[in-house]
Formats: sequence, structure tokens, C-alpha cells
Amino acid sequence: MSSTPMVILEPEGLYTSTDIEQTILSQSLSNAPFEIYQANLGEDKPYSDLPLDLRQRVSGLFVFRHWMSREDVSLFPNLKVVLRMGVGYDRLDRVALDERRVIVCNCPDYGTTEVADHAIALALSLRRGILLHHDLQRPFTNPSFSSSFWAHIHHPLVQRPSANRTFGILGLGRIGTATALRAKAFCWSSIIFYDPYVPAGVERALGIQRVRTAEELFERSDTLSVHCPLTRETKYMVNKNLVSRMKDGSVLVNTARGRIVDLDALYENLKNGKLAGVGLDTLPDEPMFDDITHPLVKAYRDGEEWLKGRMVVTPHAGFYSPESWEDIRTLSCETMRDVLLDGTMRNVIKVTDE
Repeated sequence: MSSTPMVILEPEGLYTSTDIEQTILSQSLSNAPFEIYQANLGEDKPYSDLPLDLRQRVSGLFVFRHWMSREDVSLFPNLKVVLRMGVGYDRLDRVALDERRVIVCNCPDYGTTEVADHAIALALSLRRGILLHHDLQRPFTNPSFSSSFWAHIHHPLVQRPSANRTFGILGLGRIGTATALRAKAFCWSSIIFYDPYVPAGVERALGIQRVRTAEELFERSDTLSVHCPLTRETKYMVNKNLVSRMKDGSVLVNTARGRIVDLDALYENLKNGKLAGVGLDTLPDEPMFDDITHPLVKAYRDGEEWLKGRMVVTPHAGFYSPESWEDIRTLSCETMRDVLLDGTMRNVIKVTDE
């Protein structure tokens, strides 16, 4: 075993110390020597700002908010493992890393309950008309406010889940499965999913139904929640063709990745009434800068009357709770230890998963 320590870097300055990392990494089964460093790049400073001698020695790199391009990969000549501190890995140039034989891992076992809860909360806030009624009770969001608005509203958004309604799930991974179980608990009449990569029989274990095509999923769903990863196959998969197949008065929720869903498709189908509402925790371009000019985002920000109560946006916060914030740190460090120091294949992402 080499006596040269593996250098592991957390570049963004996420924490006040590396005490937790020191403890976890020191529990390596191989007792491999390591050094843990923390920089302070934040979200915006480039990797090139790191000292050259440090970059040349880094073997393991944690990535949370940063992106990693081909040029970034070239800055780390000794890099062996990149750990994406999250479920999605679309921030990484997978091809460049594979060409350099760098192992890529993610952290798929954190935030599962939070994101599933968030998806169901978005769906219910729309399907119960909570946002619709809420906005009408405040004069600054309803210029024509009067006591006459103290009444329920008859609107396509409002549905009883158990009244022969179908909840659809695009992507039945860990979070999709947790969402299916929650939809069952809230008594949607049927739960269906489309995921060609899920083994046969999973639907029987969960008591839900598999459909054969994405088209069928969209055609049958009253409320649909997106939970697939962003890959070459799924980029803008939720397009005008699929959304236009949905029932009139449908609701679509996305807590996965923003570039899975085409905003043009949402805008068009909200305008024509095919969609009664949408709930988005992610957008194609984040954060939602002031200069974003897409008509759907603009209508939402300007509070246009036709969209009131029909669209809810949260700032990619579905993953968050104080507990999940700790989980992502602990679980990511455990994976780095197991892969870089002990040579296991825990949470390794293959290029073929793209």
C-alpha cells in the first residue's frame, strides 16, 4: 500500500470545519492515508482559482453547486474520484471524466423523503386549490378584493383524488417510489408509472401499475409527477407532444431536473386549459434571474391574472431539511471513503447511465 496520502478536497467551503470528514475518512477499512482540504470557492469562483500545487495533488473531489467541464477536469491531473453531492450528476462532463478514467459517484440515498414529500405537497397545494384561494384573500394579490371572495371556487384544479383519479409517475427510482407510496396514502384511485429500466415485478410489490409507453402515462394521468434523472434520453422529454396528450384540467409537478420539462409546452397548455396547474421545484435555467424572459416565467413573476393560483415555484429546495443537509455531508463522505480509499464500487455512475 502506498504511503503517499490521498488528497481529498471540498472546494466550495460548505462547512465551518472538516471534523466530520476527518472522522468518517479515518474509518477506512484499508487504513489508507489521506489528507482532507477545504477551499472557499463558493458557487461562482472557478477551480482555476485553487493553488496549482493543491490541484495537482487532488485525488478525490466533492462537487455540490459547481459544474465540472472538460477544461475543469484538465486542472486536476491526479484526479481519481469525483463525488457529486446529490442525486443528479448532469453538472459533470461525464465523457471527459471517463476519458481520464476518473470514477464518478453520486449520493442517491439522501433527500428521498424530502423530495417525495415536496412533490406531493406541490400536487396537493394545487389539487386542493390552496394557492388559488389564498391569493384571492389578500388585497395586494387581488385588486378587486372584497368579502365576496370568502367562498370556495369552482375550478378544474380542485379534485378529489379518490374519485376515479390517476396519479402518474415518470421515473420509478427511489424518489419516484417514495412518491408513489405517498400518493397511495392520499388515496389516489390508481397509481401508474413509466420507467423502462425498472425490473418486472416491482409494480406488484408496490401495488401500482406499470404502463408501456410515456404516451400512455401522460394520456391516463390526472396528476403527473416527474422523477427521472436528466440524461441525453430525458432532456426535454416532457415536450408539447406528451403534455398535449394529458386530460383537460391536468396537473404536472417537476421536482427532478428543470431541463426534463419544456417550458414552452407548459405555457401553451396552461394557456389553452389542458393543464389546470403546474408545480415546479426546478427550472431549465437556475437561479431564476431577473432577466429571464420566458413568457411563462414572466407571467408568473408579474402575477398575470390568467395564471394566479395555477402555478407554484420553489427554488430547487425540495431536497432540503436540516436532517437532509447533514445526510448529504455524511453519506457523500462515506462514499468517498469507500470508493477512493477502500476501492469499492459504492454509488458509482457508469457513462452508460447517461
